[in-house]
Amino acid sequence: MALPLSPHSTNTKNPSSLLLLYFKPKLQIKNMASSDSEIAKEFRFFRVYKDGRVELFEPDCEKIPPSDDPTTGVRSIDVVISSEPPVSARIFIPYEAQNPNQNKLPLLFYVRGGGFCRQSAFGPRYHNFCSVFSAQANAIVVSVEYGNFPDRPIPACYEDSWAALNWVASHASGNGPEPWLNDHADFGKVLIGGASAGGNIAHTLAFRVGTIGLPCVKLVRVIMVHQFFGGTSPEEDATWLYMCPTNAGLQDPRLKPPAEDLARLGCERVLIFVAEKDFLKPVAMNYYEDLKKSGWKGTVELLETHGEGHSFYFDNLKCEKAVELINKFVSFITQL
Repeated sequence: MALPLSPHSTNTKNPSSLLLLYFKPKLQIKNMASSDSEIAKEFRFFRVYKDGRVELFEPDCEKIPPSDDPTTGVRSIDVVISSEPPVSARIFIPYEAQNPNQNKLPLLFYVRGGGFCRQSAFGPRYHNFCSVFSAQANAIVVSVEYGNFPDRPIPACYEDSWAALNWVASHASGNGPEPWLNDHADFGKVLIGGASAGGNIAHTLAFRVGTIGLPCVKLVRVIMVHQFFGGTSPEEDATWLYMCPTNAGLQDPRLKPPAEDLARLGCERVLIFVAEKDFLKPVAMNYYEDLKKSGWKGTVELLETHGEGHSFYFDNLKCEKAVELINKFVSFITQL
């Protein structure tokens, strides 16, 4: 039941291409042999030394290759969107898409989290989530791999994601570089979804769609799960500001969206998930209230998971509350 593999994608049968994508040596940000080991600043995810080195507290995220998964009935491939700057994505598509009686499928453009400096779209947590979602929603998922700090400071994450979304839109006429999107995606039913930092990026993308536009594409809905915005704590704000050297201070619209930006979101509906014990819940609640008062003409819905913390569902996608969250996420698409 395998779909034809695109010539523009990473072929899982080509070991050399996988070697380059998953095991390419990376620039070492930290060098503990340096004579200067004095710490200048320390943040939640990393520390900065006096000589300018940045040391991340977590090792590089494990990456897994795309796959043909008979368990979920979903196949995935990787595509290169840009070589300079480096932007890529993993595309998930249900086997059912090749059914000759199958209509074109809704498309979710998914933006992962990771605090703007960790994780990968090619990591197990996001691969597994997107695969499960694609199967249950019978939808195509395009999960963008944007640049992380410190290799690529903010605003790389916003610009990479915007470039990837425009790459997706280039298929609306049926003449894009990826046959899966040309043949199977319904560009009248496009959604943007994001988790944590990705929820923040999803807002910026929706704002750009509402102000700049996205030719031949209808962005119908946006989903934000446990999203980050400014105002959580002085420490969290300072971390984002440090990662974005070109920031506009605490009132930077990407950190604290003003009412005029909220009013121009380019979608019809927004779904916001919060978790009772999530440290980001207050800013998500503020976003929800500010969006309702902004003059935006769409509909916003908020759902709270009780007794759980930030991104709890990634720990076990099969636990009861994770299933509830995924089911609601899925229904937001299947209702289209």
